[in-house]
Amino acid sequence: MDETPIKAGQNGPGKMKQGYFWPVYGELDEVCFPFFDNRRADSVVKTLGLTPAQSAVLLSDGYSAYENYARKTGLTHAQCWAHARRELFEAKDAEPTAVAEGLDHIGALYAIEADIRDKKLTGEKKRDYRLTHAKPRVEMFFQWVARQFENQGLLPSSPFTKALAYARNRRNGLEVFLTDPDVPIDTNHLERALRAIPMGRKAWMFAWTELGAKHIGIVQSLIVTCRLHGVDPYDYLVDVLQRVGQHPAADVHLLTPRLWKTHFAANPLRSDLYNIGK
Repeated sequence: MDETPIKAGQNGPGKMKQGYFWPVYGELDEVCFPFFDNRRADSVVKTLGLTPAQSAVLLSDGYSAYENYARKTGLTHAQCWAHARRELFEAKDAEPTAVAEGLDHIGALYAIEADIRDKKLTGEKKRDYRLTHAKPRVEMFFQWVARQFENQGLLPSSPFTKALAYARNRRNGLEVFLTDPDVPIDTNHLERALRAIPMGRKAWMFAWTELGAKHIGIVQSLIVTCRLHGVDPYDYLVDVLQRVGQHPAADVHLLTPRLWKTHFAANPLRSDLYNIGK
């Protein structure tokens, strides 16, 4: 889960309110973009509920709202290594040599993940590979972090100090991926999926109303999920907008892109214009 801003609704003459999409990427490669008019922690509760699925894991960046939610529900909270790396990278001007060392440690973890993909490892084999190869590198990284705190009289305000503290304070979450093969090392897959929102902001800049923002979230949930499953969004929308009127309400879930691909993609309903010129 993540959050990304959008201007939505008027806030006086010439001003727009600040709202947020809170995109959620599910384990079956489905994405939804719920909209809220704030960045408060209760938006996570409203999106995910207080009774998460058994053995579920929430993967996020270091925003405290996710940690608070995990603590409240007992959910396992995994943290993103890409964000830890980003914190270090942004401190490179303050301590270039030390930052380079830290980036090398994290880079070794990503090299191991690349090996896992190349070997097509899954399940227990993936878990064992991570424990054998990645766990020692993670331990080396946090030993390096501890040495930086011991060896350098860094000011608390130093970007390097803040980057070290970011990783150290989130160690438990950063280590979840080692023992759970279904947990990615980072949230990059979600960040790729939510690009539709910042790209949209460049085109339409804002949503005139908060209701409009919610509708943007609904449409982008469908379009982005279509792309994740190799479904042409045009074919999908043309079919569903015709089919929905004759489809049983109890089975509406079958019209979500992932299940639509299984049940209807082979023979989709077409527009009246489809055969013109053929």
